[in-house]
Amino acid sequence: MTTILVTGGTSGPGHPTVDRLRAAGHDVRVLSRQPGDGHLLGNLSTGVGLADALVGVETVVHLATNRKRDLPDTQRLLDAAKAAGVTHLVFLSIVGVDRIPYAYYRDKVANESAIEASGIPFTILRATQFHSFPGEILAMTGGRFFVDLKIQPIGVLDVAVRLTELATATPAGRVGDIGGPEILEGRNILARLQLAGRAKKRVFVLNLPGKTFAAFRAGYHLTGVPGYGTQTFDEWLASGARR
Repeated sequence: MTTILVTGGTSGPGHPTVDRLRAAGHDVRVLSRQPGDGHLLGNLSTGVGLADALVGVETVVHLATNRKRDLPDTQRLLDAAKAAGVTHLVFLSIVGVDRIPYAYYRDKVANESAIEASGIPFTILRATQFHSFPGEILAMTGGRFFVDLKIQPIGVLDVAVRLTELATATPAGRVGDIGGPEILEGRNILARLQLAGRAKKRVFVLNLPGKTFAAFRAGYHLTGVPGYGTQTFDEWLASGARR
């Protein structure tokens, strides 16, 4: 049995990863700002509670993100983990972060570099965007605009399966990227969202200029098919899930 601390363990792939690790018999702690089952109170933004949460921990699965700038939080975690004697850190990143000049992606690369330089044995997994990503794009524009880009969405349960494998294995450095089972055109995804009642009937589809969207159009965020994931976008929609 391994003692594991999971950050970001209450949402996205974090929750099913915690469930799978516990089902396998491991002692799993969830770093959280809120009390809950198996939660240890801690705050990556301030460092409060990190030292106590890491006592006796062998493996850290770092999934937390503020979707803005994560590097300071990751550095606090790395410093505390090294002081606690953690022997394996697993980090979830995004496919194409080193080839797409998007601010959030640059921060992911910086996080990867900090982990590699930390001296803690590590495993870094890059995955394509989750099934919820197209809906998040719509939400950011008030449901009025969508970007016409190919997407290879992957289910959070599929990502959790891989994270569980990696967290219970020896540190492997940068492992192979994983993606969903299909690559879909942006307009096709929008049509499916509309059919499922998750998008307005009138949405303007944009082709945006600039280096960032040129990199997306080049497919740097895709792994190719067949992908690692098994859940299709339609299956995810039919499940009623939102993440």
